[in-house]
Amino acid sequence: MVTTEPTPPAPARRSPGADRWAGLRPLLVRLHFYVGLFVGPFLLVAATTGLLYTLTPQIERFVHADALTAQTSGPAAPLSAQVAAATATQPGLSVTDIRPAPEPGATTRVSFDAGLPDDYSRTVFVDPSTARVQTTLDTYGEWLPVRAWFDDLHRTLLLGDVGRVYSEMAASWMWVLALSGLALWTVRSRPDKRIRRMLLPRNAGTGRARLRSWHGAIGTWAAIGMLFLSATGLTWSQFAGANVTSLRSALDWSTPTVSSEIAGAAAPTGTIGTQADRVLAAARGAGIDGPVELVPGGRGEAWSVAQTTRSWPTRQDSAAVDPATGRVAEVLRFDDWPVAAKLARWGVDAHMGLLFGLVNQIVLALFAMSIIALVLLGYRMWWRRRPLDGGVAGPPGARARPSLHAVATVGAVAVLLGLAVPLLGASLIGFLLLDGAVQAWRERGGRSGPGPDPDVPDDALEAADR
Repeated sequence: MVTTEPTPPAPARRSPGADRWAGLRPLLVRLHFYVGLFVGPFLLVAATTGLLYTLTPQIERFVHADALTAQTSGPAAPLSAQVAAATATQPGLSVTDIRPAPEPGATTRVSFDAGLPDDYSRTVFVDPSTARVQTTLDTYGEWLPVRAWFDDLHRTLLLGDVGRVYSEMAASWMWVLALSGLALWTVRSRPDKRIRRMLLPRNAGTGRARLRSWHGAIGTWAAIGMLFLSATGLTWSQFAGANVTSLRSALDWSTPTVSSEIAGAAAPTGTIGTQADRVLAAARGAGIDGPVELVPGGRGEAWSVAQTTRSWPTRQDSAAVDPATGRVAEVLRFDDWPVAAKLARWGVDAHMGLLFGLVNQIVLALFAMSIIALVLLGYRMWWRRRPLDGGVAGPPGARARPSLHAVATVGAVAVLLGLAVPLLGASLIGFLLLDGAVQAWRERGGRSGPGPDPDVPDDALEAADR
């Protein structure tokens, strides 16, 4: 009697998409793990300093109350008298901009070129009712010293251009971490409970799986904020920011400005204060109302008068005015800005907590605290899985080899990113080279040291989450 072995069932066919994900997942897991491990400190510092920055409007009003709040009340003196009082305290210095008191009880600002670092001015604060000088401060743009200090701390860690590398590294990698984490968390959640598992952390289970549940849920909620902060933060960066500026210029997306040229301009008469009176009156007649900034032009050039309201609704109309005659040479309305320029304005203002006032500050603070929590949870998970000999633990799936297609795809993306975001592109290529070397070393018998197997789930909850 002849017996035959039963024919084994044919393996289930997987879709091409599942095959591609299986080839990409090991690389994505290691990318998320190692980037989080090594870029985490940059993100932690950026989020902490950003959290402090969200408090600066209130801190500024408290610390610099003597500069921001007028000592008396009553009808405002002519702007020329206020400017004259300020210029008398700064002999020999040229006026760079004038900000009339934006509301009752506030002061007028007159700024001067005092040979300070770029974007810094010496600003004299004048009581508009009495035209008396209250105080003088060195300001950074519109920010007073306390906010300027926090701003510099967040952007450069007070280290100048060298420190800008830290913030660019954080902004460059934040969106990568957000998207890779979101992809991994979405796929690993069970389809029948995916939404709940993604959005709500679980307290069941023990140890690392519970930490991962909190890490994944917080990351899901914070992903939109991380993408927004990354995109807007890169516009200020040293290397990627220059590329963004060039792209906007090439596509005519730059912020429009009024022209300072005046055909057949006559030499202005009177003091800079009387010219300021003439220019402001003309701009008001052209509908440039509300808080404004007056910027004197050069000899034979127009002054610009621009609205400064950056909350919602944004008011950024501007006008060019001949200081000799008070003739309005050009008016530019915010409604006529290109859409891309409007989006850039709103994005920057939202990043700085200006667009929606206190609500904007609260949302930014929540995003900053979420990023801090994500970094700390990530380090805690890594610590629980560290090798017992003190080595560096690898991520789950550390021994799995990604497909050549996945490596090639990510490599091509890295090259393209390097053209626009140099720090990200260069470090991503470095990661691929290092990851390939580590995998080759593992295949030759290398190991990361005794400790928990990075490929083995550490409790039943992790297995259930797959």
